[in-house]
Amino acid sequence: MIDEIITAGIDIGSSSAQAVILKNNSILSFSNMNVGVDKKETAANALNKALEKTNISRDDIKFIVGTGYGRYQVSFANKNVTEITCHARGANYFFPGARTVLDMGGQDCKAMNCDEEGRVTAFVMNEKCAAGTGRSMEVIARLFGISLEDIGPMSLEVQEKTPQLGSSCVVFAKSEALRMIRNGIPRNIVLAAYCDALVHRILQLINRIEIKEELVISGGIAKNTGVVKRIEKSLGIQAHICFEPQIVGALGAAIIAKKMFQENNEKSEK
Repeated sequence: MIDEIITAGIDIGSSSAQAVILKNNSILSFSNMNVGVDKKETAANALNKALEKTNISRDDIKFIVGTGYGRYQVSFANKNVTEITCHARGANYFFPGARTVLDMGGQDCKAMNCDEEGRVTAFVMNEKCAAGTGRSMEVIARLFGISLEDIGPMSLEVQEKTPQLGSSCVVFAKSEALRMIRNGIPRNIVLAAYCDALVHRILQLINRIEIKEELVISGGIAKNTGVVKRIEKSLGIQAHICFEPQIVGALGAAIIAKKMFQENNEKSEK
């Protein structure tokens, strides 16, 4: 019988990576960083960064689960699990009443229903296009020289109806934003237009499943208040967001790692 179980979850996304170290049922530490060219190196760096905040070594970790867009690049993981499964489990940890989870990352957007134990009962995801994800917001933030966190508050300054974007493709996001600026449209209205367009595509996705309360939003776009507020207004539901929405997938992976370790340990004792 092992009294203390330390596990880790590594979530490698298209643009960011997270690691969570779990000690029994408590978050011991976590990291959140940009993804480098070498995803294998990024995975190792994410875990090492989380370990630096603790007094343990990698040898103390009993089981590691990799998840996310680049989960197969977590070469030292004991197991790889889909991000859909991990986000549902992580959302359940923070909000046991979670029944619909919306994960908005840099590369894709996923909506899922889950039961009281965080098990996925239904899910949908957008096509492999960054238009309905955080990538378009990254493009606009770089164009205007502002942080992603600034987009939300600036977009909420706008009360009037925003211009409709001519293209839904992130490839043309920069050129269309520049065109709007040249036509004399204020920057905050341009930002509001992009938030409106992003929310429209997200709602098209989430409406394909039965939306149940509680709604939890995870992923980087959960930090964009302009997007979150618009989703809440459209659905008439208040979304639940944890203190760091980007670690939800990695946390779920660490929770699953604990369960897998316990199951393997029980088998070996028989």
